[in-house]
Amino acid sequence: MINPPVNKISVNKSSVNNSSKNVTRKRKFKSMFWFIGLGIFLLFLIYIFKLANYYPKNIELQADPSLFGTTFSTKFSRELGLDWQEVYLATVDDLGAKQIRIPVYWDEIEKEEGIFDFTDYDYILAEGGKRDVKFIMSIGRRIPRWPECHAPAWINLKSDIGARVATLKMIKEVVNRYKDNPNIEYWQVENEAFLGTFGVCPSFDSGFLEQEVGIVRSLDSRKIIVTASGELGTWSREAKIGDIFGSTLYRTVYNSWFGFLKYPFPTSYYTWKAKLAGIKPENFMVAELQTEPWVAQGNMTQLTEKQIKRSMSIDQFKANIQYAINLKPERIYFWGSEWWYFQKKFGNPEYWRIASELFKPSVKN
Repeated sequence: MINPPVNKISVNKSSVNNSSKNVTRKRKFKSMFWFIGLGIFLLFLIYIFKLANYYPKNIELQADPSLFGTTFSTKFSRELGLDWQEVYLATVDDLGAKQIRIPVYWDEIEKEEGIFDFTDYDYILAEGGKRDVKFIMSIGRRIPRWPECHAPAWINLKSDIGARVATLKMIKEVVNRYKDNPNIEYWQVENEAFLGTFGVCPSFDSGFLEQEVGIVRSLDSRKIIVTASGELGTWSREAKIGDIFGSTLYRTVYNSWFGFLKYPFPTSYYTWKAKLAGIKPENFMVAELQTEPWVAQGNMTQLTEKQIKRSMSIDQFKANIQYAINLKPERIYFWGSEWWYFQKKFGNPEYWRIASELFKPSVKN
């Protein structure tokens, strides 16, 4: 049998090598393109989250004083090494605050199970009443200031169900004690209940928060505030549970991986979220406006001037306030008035002065 002739194809080794080199070049070019693109993107992220100021262009700080309130914490005042009564009286008399949010700390009022002591909060409400101050009473297990949850030590001996039962009993005691006080404007039930990434707290669920709110509703007719992180989450669960929605509002924060970061969001970010959650403008307030420095490490009293300026220079202080004014909420509660007083007492009265002119706007900033 004769085999058919085989057609020999000559291969140009030079052509093959050139083709291979071209493929390699294209791959390198593509890799370089993506590497450069990634680098530009990372530089862009560094700029928008770390370098840009995001100050409002015009800082006028002009608003009706009824727009402003502040949070006052007995516990935080003590952490600053201050006499909390001195700070409180300065807040209502010298600063001129007429709307104050008061966290009622569980570990202060029920140090022993079943034995309640409301002495400090009776004083706060009595002195505020003399000056026609209106209050938000913040109640629950998770309320303002680190570590966010402020349950007494004995709660650790209880099961999860037992702790919840004790929480409901405590809320009932607080509301029954103060529900006849005409200076209480709102109840706030828990604080950022679903922000599980921040604080030393057990997890909360919608069902239990609804139980807490239900207890308050059964005892008093005042409207109830439920709060959430302004920058994180959708607000949908909180909006369905409370009558008033309270947002935190932070501009410069600290992350252990990336250091200090600046939120680039325009005010429309918050109004857009409110609309999606079905929150009416008249039911939207800033419950916690960042007006104190973020402590990355250590204690607030140990911050150097350089560390303070990382998150709360005077310019940043004014800018945060103006940003909140531009948002046009129903009300703005400052966060950090105890620290302003600490600064004032130890030689830097500027934060206190600026804020006092907002509460008493007859003097121009």
